[in-house]
Amino acid sequence: MRGGTSKGPFFLESDLPAEPAARDRMLLAIMGSPDRRQIDGMGGAHPLTSKVGIVRKSHTRGVDLDFLFAQLQPDKDTVDTTPNCGNMLAAVVPFALERGLVVAQGDTSTFRVLTLNTDMQCDITVRTPVSADGSRYVTYAGEGRIDGVPGTAAPVTIDFLDTAGSVAPGLLPTGKILDVIDGVAVTCIDNGMPLVIFKAADVGRTGYETVTELNADTELKVRVERLRIAAGHAMGLGDVTQMNYPKMTLISAPRNGGTISTRSFIPHVCHDAIGVLAAVTVGTACALEGSICDGVAVTPDGLAGKVSVEHATGEFSVELATEFAPGQPGGRRVNKAALLRTARLLMRGEVMVPTPQSMPKG
Repeated sequence: MRGGTSKGPFFLESDLPAEPAARDRMLLAIMGSPDRRQIDGMGGAHPLTSKVGIVRKSHTRGVDLDFLFAQLQPDKDTVDTTPNCGNMLAAVVPFALERGLVVAQGDTSTFRVLTLNTDMQCDITVRTPVSADGSRYVTYAGEGRIDGVPGTAAPVTIDFLDTAGSVAPGLLPTGKILDVIDGVAVTCIDNGMPLVIFKAADVGRTGYETVTELNADTELKVRVERLRIAAGHAMGLGDVTQMNYPKMTLISAPRNGGTISTRSFIPHVCHDAIGVLAAVTVGTACALEGSICDGVAVTPDGLAGKVSVEHATGEFSVELATEFAPGQPGGRRVNKAALLRTARLLMRGEVMVPTPQSMPKG
């Protein structure tokens, strides 16, 4: 399935080993990791195409589906099920409809999904028109357009219900809206994805560099990783050296009519766009007084209803519902975040798994 600007194989939980270590060994073999080309597996030689979705009918009251996201890396033997992925989340309901876990409800179908990684719930709505034989099906054709994906597709609407402190201990895990870590002013924030946000100018960059330029900038990447490790401790995440979070987000003033411009490291490769939950978290920082975004972001009247997050290949719009929260750092509380993604079924079939003797150890 393609979900947003990511893609990867989706599995029914019942089709994978129940024991986590055995499951992870199988996923590594399926994706072809560790190998930077992933030549012996289904991975796409990039973190955005080294992702896996695992879905089941939910056991939680009021929830329709459970989703476990797994992030693999091309050149590492790690399977990280700690963070969430909002892009892959967009493909969960289409996959569930294709596999018969849920039944279409009408012209549109909304199902509540629990992400097991972060214990976060959201409502996902997809289009389910009537076919010639009178049955309903999930359609992928439509006018929805997202930057980073060619063409158009049926829109998938995601309403996040509670994203604050998804992995880190709270929305502002350091307890402050602004910190100075390793000599750099930053906002450490987690409203769906742990981020360290800082001004590109504070590390000697414009923030308008291309992805290719940033990925080739070894000096910057070393500097950003040092900051990331220090910030991980400050955020209560411990030693994040081997973790895929926090993500690192450089900000600068918008150039194309948006709210803010970003370049996002995930965490060691610069993203061609920006992750769904990273965009939600950046948008949240734009709504908080005194954050690193204050004075950089362009927000009418200081309010962040619709936040347009510019990135290297376009923009990502997030709808935020906020309320005043006197006494809290930043002075606001985000009650709801909604956004639009697209998804598509790419193929269905069988993936061949090597014999146990030849599978990766670990």
